[in-house]
Formats: sequence, C-alpha cells, structure tokens
Amino acid sequence: MSFTVDADTTGLESYLDELGDEAEAAVRPAAQAGAQVLYEQVQRNVAGLGRRTGKLAASIYQAYSASKSGDGKATYDVSWNHRKAPHGHLVEYGYLQRYVYRPDGMGPVVRPGMDGQPRPGRRATREQKDAYYLTLPAPRIVPGKAFVRGAASVMDAAYKAAEAEMRRRVAQRGSA
Repeated sequence: MSFTVDADTTGLESYLDELGDEAEAAVRPAAQAGAQVLYEQVQRNVAGLGRRTGKLAASIYQAYSASKSGDGKATYDVSWNHRKAPHGHLVEYGYLQRYVYRPDGMGPVVRPGMDGQPRPGRRATREQKDAYYLTLPAPRIVPGKAFVRGAASVMDAAYKAAEAEMRRRVAQRGSA
C-alpha cells in the first residue's frame, strides 16, 4: 500500500498557458509538499505503534516516480521499503496467528518432544509446522494497524500544502 500524490494541472490549461514555464516548474515541488505532509503523518502513525526494532520507522520513504509523472503532473509515492521492513504488510493489514507464542513474543512455542529437532523451513507445509509448533485451538485474528492508510486523514492538508507551494512558486517566478 502506498499513497500517490498527484499535482495534476492539465485541467487548468488556459491559466497555465498564461503562466507558461513558471507553472510547469512548480508542479514537482508542489507535489512534494503534499507528499511531505503524508510522509510526516505516516511517520507519526508508525511512532504511535510503539517501537520494537525501529526497522519499520526507518523504512518509511517518499520518492518521486518518474514513470508515473509526465507533462503537468508529478507523482510521489509514500510507503515503506519492503526489503527493509518485510513485515510491514502484516502490521498494515493484520494476519491470522495460528501458533501459541512465547511469553517474550519472540517466536512460537515448540511442541514438547520437538526440542532439538530442526525447525521447519520457510516453505514447509502447514502440516509440518503444525507438528512442530504448538497450535492455538482456533486461529486468532490480529487486526491491522493502518499506519499508511491511516495517513489519508491528512489528505486535505496535503492538498492544501501542494496548492500553497504551487501558488508560492508561481508568484515567486512571476515577480522575478
């Protein structure tokens, strides 16, 4: 899940024709200003989750997307880096917990008699994992904590920041 912030000025063609290159040059900074508002909200949302390792907070990014941008349009993505925090989707969307976890939360409880046995690999079948780990009577739903999707609450502020930056840049270039 990522947010895409578009500053699309194609609907303002007559006004842009009057402004010319000033408006075109202001599109990308305006989109970045909106993306910054969303980025900061995502950072606050992650901080509100409580810190375990800090990998999720360190993986939040905003990046200009040249492939999604074009004439009169600048797109920034705000999300988490899936390589730095591969667990991000579990936090964002939630998951089903099938196994009893140790009191310290550091992994599932191994069934009695399985101590010393090699643990099942990443691609092991569910039956192999169920035979090795202690299962819950019924899977427990662990709800998601929408740290990226929750940033949509500041979308109006992001649009206002983009608009303010666009106006500032156009006015600045127009007076120069």
